[in-house]
Amino acid sequence: MTGKTVLLVDDEQAIRELLALYLNKEGFTVHEAADGAEALIKNQEYKPDIIILDIMMPVLDGLEVCRQIRKFSNIPIIMLTSRAEDEDRIMGLELGADDYVTKPFNSREVVARVKAVLRRLAAPQQQPAPALSYPHLTIDMAKHTVTAFDQEISFANKEIELLWELAAQPGRAFSREQLLESVWGYSYCGDTRTVDTHIKRIRKKLAINATSPWDIKTVWGIGYKFEVKK
Repeated sequence: MTGKTVLLVDDEQAIRELLALYLNKEGFTVHEAADGAEALIKNQEYKPDIIILDIMMPVLDGLEVCRQIRKFSNIPIIMLTSRAEDEDRIMGLELGADDYVTKPFNSREVVARVKAVLRRLAAPQQQPAPALSYPHLTIDMAKHTVTAFDQEISFANKEIELLWELAAQPGRAFSREQLLESVWGYSYCGDTRTVDTHIKRIRKKLAINATSPWDIKTVWGIGYKFEVKK
């Protein structure tokens, strides 16, 4: 990852120093910001390849920073959250964050996720997949659209990728670890709640209920599967 730059945003100096140490060892150039306003300035100044962004910060919090950056940029963003910030975590994903890591975290895990995101971006782009169609549901990856009951629904990148992964093989049960590997590009690092949070968002957006012609079912002890009802 030599030559890749990371903007590391956290108001705790000890966290910045620790993560910067691990990232530097892996060949990254690290720029730091201690609050949201400084993050926006340094993002424009340094044009980093990826941003690691804490949610709870002074001046501007991470959610507002993510919201403003998404107005003009698709730069990958990994959010840092505490375990008590479920609503903030969901909001961050809704605003377009690519992933999140909960505090306290393993620094090696953070670096692994950064590298995985950048590897996926550097991979050769495949031809757009054809649309998947089910009763009252169409998923079109080429157009990046999901239409349910004749209504187009806004999906974040990872939400539509996760929905596609499940719907492309209806009836197959995927483990959370398999979904992390195929959708996010990294192996299991001890926290599969990223998948669970995205599944909740997808279910809510599709308004899945007992009368829906399809479902995303929880397979207890394994993970999830997309099922078309008879």
